[in-house]
Amino acid sequence: MDFFEAIIMGVIQGITEFLPISSTGHLTVVGKLLDLIESDRQWTSFIAVIQLGTLISILFYFRKEIIQISFEFVKDNLISRKKFESQGGNAKMGWMIIIGTIPVVIIGLVFKDVIEGALTKNLYVIATSLIVLAIILAIAEVTAKFQKDIEDITIKDALIIGLAQSVSLIPGSSRSGTTITGGLFTGLNREAAARFSFLLSIPAIFASGMLQLYQSLKYIDTQGMLNILVATFFSTVAGYLAIDFLLKYLKRRTTVLFIVYRIVLGIIILLLLSFDVIQP
Repeated sequence: MDFFEAIIMGVIQGITEFLPISSTGHLTVVGKLLDLIESDRQWTSFIAVIQLGTLISILFYFRKEIIQISFEFVKDNLISRKKFESQGGNAKMGWMIIIGTIPVVIIGLVFKDVIEGALTKNLYVIATSLIVLAIILAIAEVTAKFQKDIEDITIKDALIIGLAQSVSLIPGSSRSGTTITGGLFTGLNREAAARFSFLLSIPAIFASGMLQLYQSLKYIDTQGMLNILVATFFSTVAGYLAIDFLLKYLKRRTTVLFIVYRIVLGIIILLLLSFDVIQP
């Protein structure tokens, strides 16, 4: 991977991590077309590490909310020791993020070897996930009530959205896509579903990115580290712009654009595979 390819990967990661269209799917397709994938675990590690750039973009974009949630959570739970029912909205949101993170941690640890193996870059899996999850998102769009805002999220809602986030471990699913879908099924409006999706992604992205970075350090040479740093920087910038775009977009519009895009992309990948233009 050269400098220019690292920039391309970073921009793709930043944009597709937050739009509900699958960052892993896009990175893997482009990686195969550019012949950048050397091994399954190496590619999984690269994807996980450059996610740290998108983590930075989330932390910066939601810095005020994160500070408020953290401060009130510590105050109500460690200092005042209030019961859950008596805690403020930000403290409760901290609990919702923790509760929503539990499913992906458990499932991620149980299926770690599968996730880091060949499944990660299998284009048949990615194409199928793109199409199937698009259909499920379409069902959510049709059946959703859009009545609840982010402060209305309950423990049950957090668990449902957390389970939906676990589905994103399947390549091609999209973390934002599955969690927004889960949010819509619980009755959240589109912007609230996206906002909680981004906040919920913070622990998962941090944990997977730092773990993969630690495990990959002994295999990464100077050029490889430079490529990761470049890709991470550009994913940060692109990620911030993608978050801002999606939140503003979903205030006025539906997710139909992304549904159609996912289905079309999935079909294109299957056609490329069938004509041996690209290898699985």
